[in-house]
Amino acid sequence: MKKKTCLRHLTVLALGVAISGFASEPKGTAVRVALFDDAGSFGKGIPSVSEQLGKAPGFRVTKLKGSQIGDGTLKNESFDVVIFTGGSGSKQSKAIGEAGLAQVRGFVENGGGYIGICAGAYLACEGFSWGAKILDAKTVSSKWKRGVGDVKVEFTGKGREILGFPAGQFDIRYANGPIYTTAGSPVIPDFEPLAHFRTEFSENESPVGAMLGSPAMVAGAFGNGRVLCSSPHPEQTTGMEGFIARAVKWAAGR
Repeated sequence: MKKKTCLRHLTVLALGVAISGFASEPKGTAVRVALFDDAGSFGKGIPSVSEQLGKAPGFRVTKLKGSQIGDGTLKNESFDVVIFTGGSGSKQSKAIGEAGLAQVRGFVENGGGYIGICAGAYLACEGFSWGAKILDAKTVSSKWKRGVGDVKVEFTGKGREILGFPAGQFDIRYANGPIYTTAGSPVIPDFEPLAHFRTEFSENESPVGAMLGSPAMVAGAFGNGRVLCSSPHPEQTTGMEGFIARAVKWAAGR
């Protein structure tokens, strides 16, 4: 219990605006982003993230294949943040392999940032055998085909601080993203919700009510690194184009 209490304290520190675990960066230095672009990532995620970071100043994006992540190309000397977008979390895991999962864990543990959207949010979970296990989360049900369309979310105070959205509810695109609950890991700090679902999909015999009030976006710490995951798709939602740049800056400790 003492160990978990200590980790929770570290989580509070890690979720702050400033954190000593990150080396200071010279002003004007671009945030170096590794964007996974291989089997398991499909749809509009990769082009949307590429376009939005391309338009924002201060980012340098490099697309990486699964084999490159597995062979050690993803290293802290070369990148500040890695992004996994939508598609299939288990297929992303297969594409990078056990070696790639270890590289992702090591990258974040040593101070790198991780952004996961939909499938990439599944990939971060501790609660899957194929997960990267950098976020103390699992899904409330194995019935993941909840539905596709717009839902409403509401940002928490921490979510508004990190991501820049005002108070109130917002429509956002959802496509079978994870419905998170704590996995209870004794070694991974607890995550903090950044937004909650205010409406839901419950198709294909998925449990009714499980989505309402559950975390839609979360932030956590793993080692010296930061993890930010979104179940829905802000990068594909009109009016939320600034999400990815703000998320990446936070994950990079900027």
